[in-house]
Amino acid sequence: MRDRLVSPKISEEEEIIEGSLRPRRLAEYIGQDKIKDNLSILLEAARRRNESSIDHVLLYGPPGLGKTTLCNIIAAEMGVNLRTTSGPAIEHAGDLASILTALQPGEVLFIDEIHRLARPVEERLYSAMEDFALDVMIGKGPSAKSLRLSLPPFTVVGATTRVGSLTAPLRDRFGAIYRMEYYDIDALKHIVTRSARILKVPAEIDGIAEIASRARGTPRIVNRLLKRVRDYAQVRADGMITRDVARAALDAMEVDEIGLDQTDRHMLLTIIQKFNGGPVGLDTLAASTSEDSETIEDVYEPYLLQLGFIARTPRGRIAMRAAYQHLGLVPPQADGPTLWTPQP
Repeated sequence: MRDRLVSPKISEEEEIIEGSLRPRRLAEYIGQDKIKDNLSILLEAARRRNESSIDHVLLYGPPGLGKTTLCNIIAAEMGVNLRTTSGPAIEHAGDLASILTALQPGEVLFIDEIHRLARPVEERLYSAMEDFALDVMIGKGPSAKSLRLSLPPFTVVGATTRVGSLTAPLRDRFGAIYRMEYYDIDALKHIVTRSARILKVPAEIDGIAEIASRARGTPRIVNRLLKRVRDYAQVRADGMITRDVARAALDAMEVDEIGLDQTDRHMLLTIIQKFNGGPVGLDTLAASTSEDSETIEDVYEPYLLQLGFIARTPRGRIAMRAAYQHLGLVPPQADGPTLWTPQP
């Protein structure tokens, strides 16, 4: 996938800067009010019972919405250390065993992309999450013995963009499952205001609103846009982010008024112009746009689906009337093929 200004994926260079913008406590966290309320109850109940750990937590939703930040907050609120890993990084059951046996009582184990755990690793995780025990085989063949190691209480926080890819046994072992939603404009404006204050960037309310309106409902993107607009303001203006400065900067970076960039528009035009509005299969669309299928499903489609610009059907993706109108094209006639009938 090419580097995109509105990509919800985080680069290695951004991790250090983004770390300084992340809230440290639940009270500082902006948005996701339902999740915050439920988490605050979960954490407070554990504290009142003097428990060192809470139920295992699963966070799912599109990338860039704050799953990693919430995990850090859970560890901070519990006053324990955070151990971070990812599904693809745990290749063998032995890797998992070394991670689990190194955990201290109450620690939080964050597993990003948990849906990509190898099956043998996932099965070894079951007993660890449920019974705080780890079954280890010693030796091979007829002389092999099973040894059960006791583990201190700990909390697994899993994050995934594809909750449907999790097996039912793994999903059932999470006591709290939360869906991360896209942020509304008001929440994004609060995030921009807070980030601008931390970065010491002077910004007017109208300039903040302009950035928030083009951030695709994603905090990671809104912070990235803020930094790029800040650069533009320092070079082409007097350093102050106003509405005109923000609009000029984002237009120069080809991010339109609803947050679509050139890649999004290219994918929509591919469906409309090359395939007559669809339906077009995912693999065919991926080949036509020089992207892989997983990137289209996880990165491009969620926001376009939310806008109602495309729809998924059993036969493939179709472009909706709103996509034509946004691109300034004439949509098909209402009495034409059943192109605009939403999927039940």
